[in-house]
Amino acid sequence: MNTSDQPSARVLYVIACGSSSGFLTLDLVRCAQSAGWIVCVITTPSGRNFIDMPALEQLTGYPVRSEYKNPEEPDVLPRADAIIVFPATFNTINKWALGISDTLAVGLLSEYTGLNKPIVAVPCFKTGGGLDTNPAFKRSLRLLRKYKVHVLYEPLLYPPKNRVPPEMILATLNHVIHEKTN
Repeated sequence: MNTSDQPSARVLYVIACGSSSGFLTLDLVRCAQSAGWIVCVITTPSGRNFIDMPALEQLTGYPVRSEYKNPEEPDVLPRADAIIVFPATFNTINKWALGISDTLAVGLLSEYTGLNKPIVAVPCFKTGGGLDTNPAFKRSLRLLRKYKVHVLYEPLLYPPKNRVPPEMILATLNHVIHEKTN
């Protein structure tokens, strides 16, 4: 897919982490495309084990990236207008909040946070397992919200892993975009 075919089309990065909820990335991409987004998928290195990379590449028309490119290589993905982090893991949320950019995915999140771009993060891991009540996670959520990242974390509404439906994630993103432009 070439963005020059649709100059007014918006580009969405979906950043998928290494989570058992990774299989839901396909549904989110389909839903975003139905809403008119050009979608590119980036994954954490461990996320490669939880998503269907060939299916996502075929669906989006772009390679799924998980590693930094060499400086002399051209960018194969267009710049994003917005980002959804789904599923977001405990590890990624904490590294991102602290500015630890040791992967392409967290590096992009750090960059786009600094640019104040619309970002929705959806942490997806088991509630009641200890990670959700870990003080580092709670601190990271506070920090990300302070950085104007919208964290969609409603484990009581979406038990047991906060698997928020794609339509709700996109509605939240639209709300975030509207707030940033008004």
